[in-house]
Amino acid sequence: MRILLVDDDAELLAQLEISLRRQRYEIDTASDGEEALDRLFEAHFDLIILDIMLPKIDGLGVLQAIRDENIETPVLLLTAKGSIDDRVAGLDAGADDYLPKPFAMSELMARIRCLLRRAGGQSVAVLSVKGVMLDTVNQTVVSGSRTLNLTPKEFFILEFLLHNKNRVVSRFNLAEHVWGDSYDPFTMSNFIDVHIKNLRKKLGEAGCTDIIETVRGVGFTIRGEPE
Repeated sequence: MRILLVDDDAELLAQLEISLRRQRYEIDTASDGEEALDRLFEAHFDLIILDIMLPKIDGLGVLQAIRDENIETPVLLLTAKGSIDDRVAGLDAGADDYLPKPFAMSELMARIRCLLRRAGGQSVAVLSVKGVMLDTVNQTVVSGSRTLNLTPKEFFILEFLLHNKNRVVSRFNLAEHVWGDSYDPFTMSNFIDVHIKNLRKKLGEAGCTDIIETVRGVGFTIRGEPE
């Protein structure tokens, strides 16, 4: 998935680029409205993350320009402006979602996943392995006729592992994906193990054992083909 990040805050732009690349997104960046339009008219993107307060052409101007050209790429607006009027103006201009600054990285990642799922349609909405069906839209997990009662963190862990099926996910990448910038490896080092243990227990109670494998010294993986 290719994402265009547009923000004139160089530090924030760099942080977002690093975090999203770790999630295996392909990232392009722009620091003003003119540069953003140049990139958008030159290449296809799956998602645009767009700050409103930009030099040269502001975010709403960029949004209006691409919608006038019938570019329907999903747009997530980022802005320090948090009033209802600002939010309505952005959505009326054609934005698909709106996230006020400051924001948690975990919330941004969730918004990104939601917009990409919506843009991709229902064909990738359900992930499955060994009798377990995870619905990414409704955020439910079912084994047979039984719905598993997962916490949000447990759901996001299982979803991320299923998206990366047959690949080993490191503990750090998994933690960063679920907790975002709030994850502190010094004080939260056992969080992943605790959640994995609870998730395995719930899967086991539903008759689904040995789905999540531990790769010693690296992280975790789920192996198998969708059923």
